[in-house]
Amino acid sequence: LSFFHCLPVFCLINYVVLVSFTCVSGVLGVSPVEIEQHLEMGRKLLAAGQLAEALSHYHSAVEGDSKNYLTYYKRAAVFLAMGKSKSALPDLTRAIQLKPDFLAVSLLSGLLLEKLLRSPDQEEAQNQLHKAEELEELQEEAHKAHHRGDYTTTIQVLDRVIELSPWDPESREMRAECYIRLGEPRKAILDLTPAARLRTDNRAAFLKLSRLLYDLGEHHNSLSEIRECLKLDQDDKECFAHYKQVKKLSKQMDSAEDLISEQRYQEAIDKYESVMRTEPNIPFYTTKAKERICFCLVKIKEAELALDTCSEAHQRDPQNIHILRDRAEAYIQLQDYEKAVEDYQEAREFDQDNQEIREGLERAQKLLKLSRKRDYYKILGVSRSANKQEIIKAYRKLAQQWHPDNFQSETEKKEAEKKFIDIASAKEVLTDPEMRQKFDSGEDPLDPENQQGEGGRGEWPFGFNPFQGGNFHFKFHYN
Repeated sequence: LSFFHCLPVFCLINYVVLVSFTCVSGVLGVSPVEIEQHLEMGRKLLAAGQLAEALSHYHSAVEGDSKNYLTYYKRAAVFLAMGKSKSALPDLTRAIQLKPDFLAVSLLSGLLLEKLLRSPDQEEAQNQLHKAEELEELQEEAHKAHHRGDYTTTIQVLDRVIELSPWDPESREMRAECYIRLGEPRKAILDLTPAARLRTDNRAAFLKLSRLLYDLGEHHNSLSEIRECLKLDQDDKECFAHYKQVKKLSKQMDSAEDLISEQRYQEAIDKYESVMRTEPNIPFYTTKAKERICFCLVKIKEAELALDTCSEAHQRDPQNIHILRDRAEAYIQLQDYEKAVEDYQEAREFDQDNQEIREGLERAQKLLKLSRKRDYYKILGVSRSANKQEIIKAYRKLAQQWHPDNFQSETEKKEAEKKFIDIASAKEVLTDPEMRQKFDSGEDPLDPENQQGEGGRGEWPFGFNPFQGGNFHFKFHYN
């Protein structure tokens, strides 16, 4: 290509070079004076259109300081102005490797560079020039808004900046900070995740990203991000301190869940209490620990303790359906079916499609209906968690107390017969595993309505009433 065909591209390059030279003049202070002289002379010759002479000075600058991204960038600019795109691309690539966040390089790399090389007409170059000017203006506007604490406006301006230059880490980090200030950490994470990887050493972004994830309860992701920080510098004190905290907590929570899956509920409770001691300051972990302790207490049938723990967890997280479910189960164990129905109904309002909640509500409603008829646990005066030996012991005591032979008047005998039948029915149902399971599910296995054509047993569980048809006197064996 002739110099005149490349002139629009050359104008753009020269403009960005001038801007970039001003922006990064502080970086050049660490370079030898001779390198600065070569760069300055190259800039003047490039501006004057003396490309070969400018290229010579940039060659010397690259040879004198191979770690300076600016020397590669400026030499690439001369190559582009000379129409030597193949020679320019390696220099641009090297400049990006040395300083990934250099905006001027990003403007001339990737798709934009390819676009300029394919369409070196003046209109296209002018469009890109306007884009570069707009970026500079927008960035200045964003910094001003951020400085005065107007984070909403800063985000709006940065939206356009990032649209024009999506791989600019500085803009993403500033927008992430604004989201944090406005209480939107998840949006901040979406910006910090790519920004952390756009710089060669961005430990600060990895640390901030890890802390945000940790605060939200995503301890596994937090651990992954803080490990990235330590890969860059294993001796980084802040990253290492945070790494130890996240690793300890993550290990405790994983261990607790493993214990629950193995049905070792008391050990899981102890482990979740350790979680609360390890991290008492982040609300998520305290609430999560109490939620899971509530679940474990219900499983080991510590209903009173479960109710207290679940209620505390519910205050912290009122819309958590798992807490409401577990508290409903604690109420069922305490035979407070109305409260159980209320909790299941509240949980269903938050998740109407949850099958477990729907089935739990149906069961609680059946138990409530059943409790208004006959509650075999209440008849024997035992808890819903009572074992077979406790049930038989209660039955024997009540059977001796209410045996009709112990009463003289006809009225007392009839009342005793009714009590005795209920006691015997309760013993039959609660000592038979299949019948007890049906009753616990809200169905009375002795209710004639549930016999479905099996003939029914009536009121007496053994198929007949020994007290009908006269005065019976016999010795009863309380098995």
